[in-house]
Amino acid sequence: MNFTLAILGRPNVGKSTLFNRLVGRRLALVDDTPGLTRDRREGRGRIADLEFRVFDTAGLEETAPASLAGRMQAQTGRALAEADVALLVIDARAGVTEADRHFARWLQKSGKPVVLAANKAEGRAAWPGIGEAWRLGLGEPVALSAEHGEGLAELYDRLRPFAEENAAAPQQDGDRPLELAIVGRPNVGKSTLANRLLGEERLLTGPEAGITRDAIAVDWQWRGRPIRLVDTAGLRRKPRIEEKPEKLSAADALRAIRFAAVVILVCDALQPLERQDLAIARLVADEGRALVMAANKWDKIEDRAAALARLRERAALSLPQLSGLAIVPVSGLTGSGLEALMQAVFAAHDVWNRRVPTGSLNRWLAAAVARHPPPLAAGRPLRLRYITQVNTRPPSFALFASQPQELPDSYRRYLINGLREDFNLYGTPIRLMLRKGNNPYQSE
Repeated sequence: MNFTLAILGRPNVGKSTLFNRLVGRRLALVDDTPGLTRDRREGRGRIADLEFRVFDTAGLEETAPASLAGRMQAQTGRALAEADVALLVIDARAGVTEADRHFARWLQKSGKPVVLAANKAEGRAAWPGIGEAWRLGLGEPVALSAEHGEGLAELYDRLRPFAEENAAAPQQDGDRPLELAIVGRPNVGKSTLANRLLGEERLLTGPEAGITRDAIAVDWQWRGRPIRLVDTAGLRRKPRIEEKPEKLSAADALRAIRFAAVVILVCDALQPLERQDLAIARLVADEGRALVMAANKWDKIEDRAAALARLRERAALSLPQLSGLAIVPVSGLTGSGLEALMQAVFAAHDVWNRRVPTGSLNRWLAAAVARHPPPLAAGRPLRLRYITQVNTRPPSFALFASQPQELPDSYRRYLINGLREDFNLYGTPIRLMLRKGNNPYQSE
């Protein structure tokens, strides 16, 4: 990627649709609701052989700096500062508005190169708006349709010179980054914690609940180890989700969990492990992701030893499928506990990828059966013949038995708990699949 492109414009002109078109995936949330995008989202854009880094930004609006919209504007300003070229998008059907003129002047004063794009240019209704775009003083507009993929060849021609100016030797990819998602209820401090980890105000924060809407991915390094950190919108119970933007945000957060390797579940230490916290933890376990729990706002806790003991007891009782889950006290406000949190993340990732030798597994199985034999099935012994690990991420095992359908769930849980304890597989889901063992006396 030779240059960085920032997509800017007033709300609802199709910036996120164009961003998705350039990155080739539906990364940004798209809806008719104005102002859906709040944080700046980053992706790898491509048009033919032209590759670049691209930012999707919040809609430009005039507002007070301290307001939510003002903080969104500041994030857009940071995206512009990092970019090599700005792409100002207007709505060709609506024509040039006073807001378009204002932000065109703002971009001219910034000193950044600007390419003007007239979006929604399909059909004759857009022709007058394309003509008006010349008045912005940014040169010839690129007429395109982000929704239908029209006009990208002309956009390619306009962006090509920036790739040549910023041409550099190709970079060699290092280790694949660890996919790390931060999830939790609304207003527990997820974005504040993410900013503290990143060491900059990369994500929009504030006292308002539900600020984050998109799942924002940021490439980053911790102690030299590459990480792709994804901050997500707060997850509430389904019956409480009424508005469409929140439904889209929840779906985006769930998608981030599915693609993560490790998930940090942020809970409020002042209101520890509510029902929704436990529901999110179970969802992460069902998806087979490694989990670490961050007890945020720890700086406000007085009796810390008692609070941590209560947290661990509650987790042990309510999340037996994640026995040994790491619970790390942190403060996104002060930055305390971050080193311990990342050590827990890497440890959980190692367990999630752990492979146990087949010989060790079968010696363990023989000892487990000797200690506690499985019950009879229809008066006949239920024989457990063989066990092997068939996958990692999470650790998954196949157990071959004479009558697998007769093995009780309680005995299956006994085996999973034994695997966890004896092979140090704490804090990660374990999959145990039952298979029919071959009968050597059955004629073929």
